[in-house]
Amino acid sequence: MPPMRRKGDLPQKICAQCARPFAWRKKWERVWDEVRYCSDRCRAEAKRAARKT
Repeated sequence: MPPMRRKGDLPQKICAQCARPFAWRKKWERVWDEVRYCSDRCRAEAKRAARKT
């Protein structure tokens, strides 16, 4: 079993909608390169904003 990592040691990205930093999550392990939003709420707001313009 690999050693535990501290949350501060995990990779981070900036959310494309709210511009806040968010950290890597285990459920994003296989799709980390494709993740753009920190939450479902930000993803929904981005879709709503794109539909308005």
